[in-house]
Amino acid sequence: MSTIDLKSNLHQLIDGIQNTKLLESLHDLLSERKNAKAGTLWNSLSESQKQEVMDAYEESEKPENLTSHTEILRKYK
Repeated sequence: MSTIDLKSNLHQLIDGIQNTKLLESLHDLLSERKNAKAGTLWNSLSESQKQEVMDAYEESEKPENLTSHTEILRKYK
């Protein structure tokens, strides 16, 4: 998806949100991410937390560990 498509889709999603708290949360999240320097979050993690992230990533590379989007929607509907 192109940058223009992403921006357009994001605008459409935001335009459809009526929940002020959610909009404030999105605003705060985007503001923080826009101003964050690359690697800030990673560097704030302990070695143990970094290892957990890496372990989870490796597990996600195995198809048998994945759950389909449809299954998640069905489970939490």
